[in-house]
Amino acid sequence: MKIVQLLSGFNTAITNEEQQFIEKYPAHVKITSLDEHSSWVAQNLVRKGVYAISKDNNVIVKNLHETGH
Repeated sequence: MKIVQLLSGFNTAITNEEQQFIEKYPAHVKITSLDEHSSWVAQNLVRKGVYAISKDNNVIVKNLHETGH
């Protein structure tokens, strides 16, 4: 990794499947509306910091600072 990359911010690597999920659900999605596979993809995106779980634990919300995805 180059110093320029570190100074410009850390980008998160995502798969094509995760990119498709982000395009399908650009702002937020109710967790119970997801099928098993989509739920798995959502969990990975939450771990990567692209989405966050709402306070009521029913919705995942896209983090505002992750606008590059």
